[in-house]
Amino acid sequence: MDVDYSAEIQNRIAEKVRKIGLHRPPRVGRYEPGTELTYDVTDLDTKAPGRVRLVVDKFVGGGFAGQVYRVKILGVESDGEAIGGLETGAVYAMKILIPASGFSRIFRNVLYWIGFQGPFQLQVNPTAARAGALWQKFIRRAAARRFGDDRSVVDIRVTFVDENLGSCGELSDWVDGRTWRLEVDDRLDLLRKWLRRKPVDKTTLGSHEFRAKHEFMHGFVDLLHEVGGYEFARQYEWTTWKSQPNCLKRQDSDDDPAGGLVAVDFRAGLALLPFLPMSPGDFKLIFKGIGRGSLVQFDRGDTARLERFVDAHPDDFKNMRPMLDELKKNEHIYRNSVPDITHNHLRLLYSRTLWSTIFGSAITGWAVTNLIGKQTEARLRKSNLLTFVFGFFGIIPFLGPFIRRLWGQSYWRKHYAALLSSPAYFGRAVRARLLEVTMSWHRAGRLSDAKAEKAMHATWRIALQLPLSILPGRFHRFLADWDYAKDRLSYYLLRPVRLYFNSDLREEWLRDMVEDGKKEHLLSDDDAEVILSRIDEPFIQKYLKSLAVHVCTLPVTQIVSVIIAIIYVLSHPDMPRAQAYSIGLGIIALFQVVPISPGSLARGLYVVYLVIRERNFKDYNIAVFLGFFKYVGYLAFPIQMAYRYPTLARFMAAHWATGAVHTVPVFGERGALLEHWVFSAFYNWPLTIRRRMSRRAELRAKLTPRFWHVIPYGVLGAAAFGLADYLYLTQAGHAPTLKSIWWLVIIVPFICGSLVTLGAGGASLTRRVGAGAVCGFLIGILSTVSSTILGLNTTAEPGDLIANGLWRIFLFTLMSTIGVLITELSLPEPKDS
Repeated sequence: MDVDYSAEIQNRIAEKVRKIGLHRPPRVGRYEPGTELTYDVTDLDTKAPGRVRLVVDKFVGGGFAGQVYRVKILGVESDGEAIGGLETGAVYAMKILIPASGFSRIFRNVLYWIGFQGPFQLQVNPTAARAGALWQKFIRRAAARRFGDDRSVVDIRVTFVDENLGSCGELSDWVDGRTWRLEVDDRLDLLRKWLRRKPVDKTTLGSHEFRAKHEFMHGFVDLLHEVGGYEFARQYEWTTWKSQPNCLKRQDSDDDPAGGLVAVDFRAGLALLPFLPMSPGDFKLIFKGIGRGSLVQFDRGDTARLERFVDAHPDDFKNMRPMLDELKKNEHIYRNSVPDITHNHLRLLYSRTLWSTIFGSAITGWAVTNLIGKQTEARLRKSNLLTFVFGFFGIIPFLGPFIRRLWGQSYWRKHYAALLSSPAYFGRAVRARLLEVTMSWHRAGRLSDAKAEKAMHATWRIALQLPLSILPGRFHRFLADWDYAKDRLSYYLLRPVRLYFNSDLREEWLRDMVEDGKKEHLLSDDDAEVILSRIDEPFIQKYLKSLAVHVCTLPVTQIVSVIIAIIYVLSHPDMPRAQAYSIGLGIIALFQVVPISPGSLARGLYVVYLVIRERNFKDYNIAVFLGFFKYVGYLAFPIQMAYRYPTLARFMAAHWATGAVHTVPVFGERGALLEHWVFSAFYNWPLTIRRRMSRRAELRAKLTPRFWHVIPYGVLGAAAFGLADYLYLTQAGHAPTLKSIWWLVIIVPFICGSLVTLGAGGASLTRRVGAGAVCGFLIGILSTVSSTILGLNTTAEPGDLIANGLWRIFLFTLMSTIGVLITELSLPEPKDS
């Protein structure tokens, strides 16, 4: 979960751990703002060594590939010219190729080991990390030729090894950029045609930033294939649904939708296994990789193809021949540093050179990750047998890692010896470990600043909470922090009610959302100013109040589903408990997926209440329909505001829709395709439909309304049910129930409603809906009467006949109305007559 925490408290706890003075080094998961670091770096262009001192300004984030920081250079030391062109006082991006999350690190390493039978090379092998950086240098030069801008690919300056985290890293140019703005577009139908490469009038197309990024990334993928970077292209394949954040738009290019696009990430995080596609686009990539002879894909490139490209464009790659030679050499070492059965095949059975490289790279990796010290490294490099034995211990659970620690590092030997020989040292070690747990929990949001501050002086508080650590972070904190629990209960149970009755609180709510929107680039400063300048208008207040009702309905479905599940379990005492509980859980799950739930029903009825109370259908004509549907209904009022307050409506829809989608793992990342798809589906598509319907209403205004056809269609529908009743009676010996002919209950009134609206001429939408409802009502009445008159229900009791008739009237009216609405929503773009 996204957490705000005090970096100052983190640094103070870290200082306490250092002062305890253990033999082992402190555990470091990531760096906090204000941390000063010093690295021995290597210039990517010249291979010249140097030393860089920097300070962490901000932790930006990261994923499976590693963690990213914004850093400021404090000083650069070198024997000759400037290293990598780094300037003191300038800001750069630092990427360290180890995930901050323990789960991400384990998952990444497991997939990589399955694919290549070795450790994650970009983290542990400086040659592999440097090879990837050199590839990016050549890709950058090729992109400058293709797109006319050498800033279209971010520039890596130097590479280094971080001894604290045990990982390779790199410094590159800092890009002050964003992903994309979610654009208002009421011609989504044209955009879909454009995406399918069908001819469209480009003067009427919207979504300018979206289309520009789409074209840039597709062109960039073609370029990567042209230079031989086949597997680097996976980072920019549009159809993976998660590649879009790898391409940023510079903040200073807002005036040009196609300007300032820059590729920033070439470091793959997860190996693509042939049996484990992880995105829609991976299926295509797997088959293409197999065609190239690459069963497992990660970041392999074709240096021969790159060399041919360089030779074909010598003016664009001046002075880069030495870098190409280094790249080929590093690629050879990198690819031979792991067994990689799918590429090395039989070479593993006879090639001494291959195994020598594997053993040498393994030792380097153990040294980078601080598993071995310099003395152990020197001994292992003299003996392949010792190297094999050391590696073998790595696959033995529990005992193996312990033995490797004792063997590899002298400080671990001192640490464990002191634990066994000194009770005082043992106590200090326990305290230090609990302080490290405190740091981890505080960073993850399991502890508030105040609780972390207390735990820093009384670590027993953390020891008592260790059993709760198996729970998700929010549940852990809810159970362990009474103040947090009260705040959450108040937020979910009382705050919605206060929002409804307190206008000042609603305004504060909107202001907070606007500030968040500015931070997340959903709003420009000008748009935010427009929204806040109109916050006192009556219509804004009305919509905010309605949104408060939506918030109030959030827990309704969950509460009702749990109550019904409890009632079911308690009312079936004879049922086996496991079966009863399973059905109860199934009831709760069912309520989460049905399109209309108790919460959405309450929300929809509230909108109907507003329409009746104010006698105003126009201002609620979208919300009155969307409000009844689960999930989509939360956007009913933002979409309804589209024309009266377009800026506010766009922001509210973006805020609610993207807030929901960001909870989706991996694909819910900000700036990814799922975010845009959800925004378009919940905001732009209703606008597209509304524009179509408005245009259609203009054209229909020239026609004469028709309603005479309602009765014939009602008679035909009733006749269809009469025929079905007769045929069922002759086959089964009794009249059918509605359940037994459920498919007919759906299809017949739906078709009749659709035909009614298609033949209604110049009637307004409201009258079309009414005509469809009347048609369904007629079908219900006439089918009930006809079956009774014809004697098809002679065995039924009068009460059953009445109940059956009422159900028919209700269901047929409902389905006929739905038929009208879906037909109106599905009609194509109206053409001028």
